[in-house]
Amino acid sequence: QNYTHYLQTEKMASLGQLVAGLAHEINNPVNFIYGNLKYVQDYAQDLRDFVQLYQTHYPQPPQAIQTAATAIDLEFLLADLPKLLESMKVGTERIRQIVLSLRNFARMDEAELKAVDLHEGIDSTLMILQHRLKATSKRSAIEVIKDYGALPLIKCYPGQLNQVFMNMLANAIDALEETNNESLAPDTASQIVIRTLITEAQQVQIEIADNGPGMPDAIRNRIFDPFFTTKAVGKGTGLGMSISYQIITKKHGGTLSFASTLGEGTTFIIQLPL
Repeated sequence: QNYTHYLQTEKMASLGQLVAGLAHEINNPVNFIYGNLKYVQDYAQDLRDFVQLYQTHYPQPPQAIQTAATAIDLEFLLADLPKLLESMKVGTERIRQIVLSLRNFARMDEAELKAVDLHEGIDSTLMILQHRLKATSKRSAIEVIKDYGALPLIKCYPGQLNQVFMNMLANAIDALEETNNESLAPDTASQIVIRTLITEAQQVQIEIADNGPGMPDAIRNRIFDPFFTTKAVGKGTGLGMSISYQIITKKHGGTLSFASTLGEGTTFIIQLPL
């Protein structure tokens, strides 16, 4: 088990380096485009103002100019160009947010204990999983409800904790997809609730709850066993929950537990010492 944990840790470190490297490479050209879009918007506005000034002073241009204006649909072009540039700016900003999330998620400083904002790690993980939360032809969109408490900066190995958040959230999404496929509770919207708080015992508590099908006893008793998986062959290694347990308990001196009710859902509870 320790050897498996070592291999998985090395694998995640390599993946983290790859993600961080890709994020860095993408960041440079995206920032170049984002920075220049402001100038393009200003230039486009100047050209629009110039054309409109020309139209004011020469309301009856020669026939060749009228024909060209009709051919390019000048009025539509002048009205649509600012909207087009604004949508490009929004899209570029979205890419920048994704790149930032990838960099935060990779956290190549994970070899050292760092005081970090856990909410930032959770939000970065959600951003990466955003495509899996959207509606598909087989199921409705999954609603994520954040009930964040006031947490101080927590000293931890942030890259490894983000790995745990990824495993927990991905498993919650898998459970909700199973719910939709089996048409359980059809009138209930698929939800993941993420709650953070400080307990009376001065522990940081992170709860990740889904309203999926829940787990039968046979699964509950083996959920943290290495290589145990309920997924089809080729879709799961059975290491995610085992590694998560090791990261929380061995690396951070915390606890990882869960509560599950058939037909109602599952809640994973992470507790970390302050």
